[in-house]
Amino acid sequence: MSAAILVALAASGETSTSSQSSNAPAQSEPAKSNSENNKPSGPHYTPSQQNAIDAAHNYLENTPFSKAGLIQQLSSSAGDGYPHQDAVFAVDHVHVNYDEQAAKAAKNYLSTSSFSCQGMIQQLSSSAGDQYTTAQAEYAAKKVGLC
Repeated sequence: MSAAILVALAASGETSTSSQSSNAPAQSEPAKSNSENNKPSGPHYTPSQQNAIDAAHNYLENTPFSKAGLIQQLSSSAGDGYPHQDAVFAVDHVHVNYDEQAAKAAKNYLSTSSFSCQGMIQQLSSSAGDQYTTAQAEYAAKKVGLC
C-alpha cells in the first residue's frame, strides 16, 4: 500500500510532506486503511487487537474452544504469543456460543474415545482439559446424549 502511494505521489510530482499538508492525515489515512482492508474494526482497535480477533475467528472456524482455552491459545508462547490483554480483548469481541463449542468438543471426543457423563463433564471443564465452565460441560454432555 505505501509503495503504491509513494509511486503515485512521485508520478504526480508531490512529496509526502506536501501531500500531508494538503490532505487531513488524521481523517484520510484511517479511511484508506479501513476501506482497503475491508475490516470491520474501528480506529480504537490496535493492529495487535485486530490480528488477535482475526486469529480467534480462524481458530473457531476449525476447532471448538472454550473462552479460557481460546485466550490461552492466543496468548501463550506455544500458541500465537499475543499479549494477554489483546487475547482477552479479541475473545471478548468475537461472538461465540460456548455451549455449542462445548457440544462440538464433546462430539469430537466421542468420535475417538468413550466417556461416561461425568467423565465428559470432567474432561471438558478441567483446567488441564478444555476449560469450559461446568455449566457448559454439562450442557455438552447432555447434548451428545451422555446424561
